[in-house]
Amino acid sequence: MNILAPTNDGSNTLFNEMIGEHYHSAHGALQESKHVFIDAGLKYAHQLYPAQDLSILEVGFGTGLNFILSFAACSEWSVPLNYTGIEAFPLSKETIQQLDYEKFVPNKIWESFIYNYENSLIDKQKLIEGTELAIIHQKLLDYKSNEKFDIIYYDAFSVRHQPEMWTDEVIAHACSFLKDGGIFVSYAITGNLKRALKKCGLQIEKLPGAPGKREMIRGQLIVYS
Repeated sequence: MNILAPTNDGSNTLFNEMIGEHYHSAHGALQESKHVFIDAGLKYAHQLYPAQDLSILEVGFGTGLNFILSFAACSEWSVPLNYTGIEAFPLSKETIQQLDYEKFVPNKIWESFIYNYENSLIDKQKLIEGTELAIIHQKLLDYKSNEKFDIIYYDAFSVRHQPEMWTDEVIAHACSFLKDGGIFVSYAITGNLKRALKKCGLQIEKLPGAPGKREMIRGQLIVYS
């Protein structure tokens, strides 16, 4: 069962009773999403590749907050966005609507997302502003695709509460979907995660974390010819 929970920046999240953890930081759902995934991930990739359409694979689609903020940013930049979320336990449309995230993005962005949400669990949907969304209803290790992505948002529950999502095997499987030069970002930073990413050929850097967390990680896949 998921319980609606306010966070310290005034935005809401959910507490998953089965896992024993919030979907977002209790210090601030909105500010964590912006800091880790939008600023350190999406904006960084856009600066590296300003003329390029962007594709994102999110591990742990959850409430959709990372998606709608990415959607709004790419709309502002006039950059087409191809977004795939992996979510083994998708939330209902009604649960997502209870979070009041529509106040954080333009109305046209929110309406396009929420109107297409349920269908995006079945097949990739074309939204407005050149954005496409697919939410894959399966576990990460079961996901198979020939598609490669510019950015991976790794937003699974923490290693303390969901250790199976942070093994070398699972991290390697996620990184196999990165393009050359692709970016991996996560709120988490552990010795095991750093070693796993390095084994996958990523150059990693520690960045300041969102409020309540000292550091986060960003990696880039560098392929030498």
